Amino acid sequence: MMFRAKEGDRAMEASRKRMPFFQSLAVAFTIAFAFSAFIYVDYFALPHIAAVETLLALAAYYGLLAAPRRTVLQAGFLIGIFWFYWIGFSFRYYGMPWAMPLMTLLFGVVYLLYFGVLALSEQPLIRAVLLFGLTFVAPMGFNWMVPELPLLHSYLGVEKWQFALILIALAAAATLKTPLRFAALLLLAGAYAPAYTPPYTPPLKIKLAATAVPQELKWEPSNRMPTILGNLARIDDAAQEGYDLIILPESVFPLFLNKAPELIDELKARSEKIAIVTGGLLFEDGNNYNVTYFFHNGEMEVAKKMVLVPFGEYIPLPKWLGGWVNEVVFDGASDYLAADHPTDFLLGGTLFRNAVCYEATTDALFAGDPEYMIAISNNAWFTPSIEPTLQQLLMRYYARRHHTLIFHVANAAGTGIIE
Repeated sequence: MMFRAKEGDRAMEASRKRMPFFQSLAVAFTIAFAFSAFIYVDYFALPHIAAVETLLALAAYYGLLAAPRRTVLQAGFLIGIFWFYWIGFSFRYYGMPWAMPLMTLLFGVVYLLYFGVLALSEQPLIRAVLLFGLTFVAPMGFNWMVPELPLLHSYLGVEKWQFALILIALAAAATLKTPLRFAALLLLAGAYAPAYTPPYTPPLKIKLAATAVPQELKWEPSNRMPTILGNLARIDDAAQEGYDLIILPESVFPLFLNKAPELIDELKARSEKIAIVTGGLLFEDGNNYNVTYFFHNGEMEVAKKMVLVPFGEYIPLPKWLGGWVNEVVFDGASDYLAADHPTDFLLGGTLFRNAVCYEATTDALFAGDPEYMIAISNNAWFTPSIEPTLQQLLMRYYARRHHTLIFHVANAAGTGIIE
């Protein structure tokens, strides 16, 4: 009987390996869909149903642990496209719209290789170890692939130890050939996460002043003065409405603000009535910085961005190759420089951690578990797409892990209080 059972297992394994291409592709699509559905639920403003999202996340992980090698590679490619098809959208502003579909395919290949690490073994337990290891890997310095993220609105937690427990349970269920495989799923109860309670809102009246300036107009010289006057009008309106603080998006003043002393004086004067947080550029000692300016009681503080966007604000390649990419794609623009530590603003006894766009989705900015964070973004580079949605989901993930309340203001899309 044992011989027959082993023969049956071998037959099933052989059948699995001989899965026809399109059948394999259909399974891969199912895995990728289950792994990505939560993003599109949020994007289309559908309700998050915890039971459904729990089952989808578990199905996706089980598929990655148990599917044939070819299916895992196909699933990785599709996941890369489902999550990052929008990456190339910014190329239209560099006069290279033809590169957009190529970038989509490139990111499909990147995540085929990323998840393809799992195909090094057919053993679910080994794959579980590899998948857990991938949570610490950021291809090309870009950390928006977070394998735990599909659990965000589920009954299960997003902490590393909870994810490890989930993978162990699923790998055991995929490996064992006895009724014990179902008992292994009981380990999932250990990863249960109770309802999350965010920090209390600070005792300040805060205006989130979103804007909607198309990227192709943002840096046009003819649009600069109307933009500046519009921003000043928003500040004046918020002051008249009794707000304590107004937050404007990233680079909402499309210039090197520290080189515009008259405008700085205007903002300092207005800050006697209302505190102002706004994005802008800084030119200092021959270097460019993407920064946040804080005006309060007639004074100005500057917070330099600490974590730069790979391929957006710096080129994460060897100098000889990075210089070529900068010249060909970015017209020879210099890399931005980064600060070596995060910056906090103090207002009315409340401390706010500053974050500019991408860095609000990195662990480095949450060092010390700040209670409150102000994040500013410019999402016009990638709209319309799921990019602002994915950004918000990532901020929600970090906000939960670090128990932080995030006040996020963006140009184009994504403004809101992130709990």
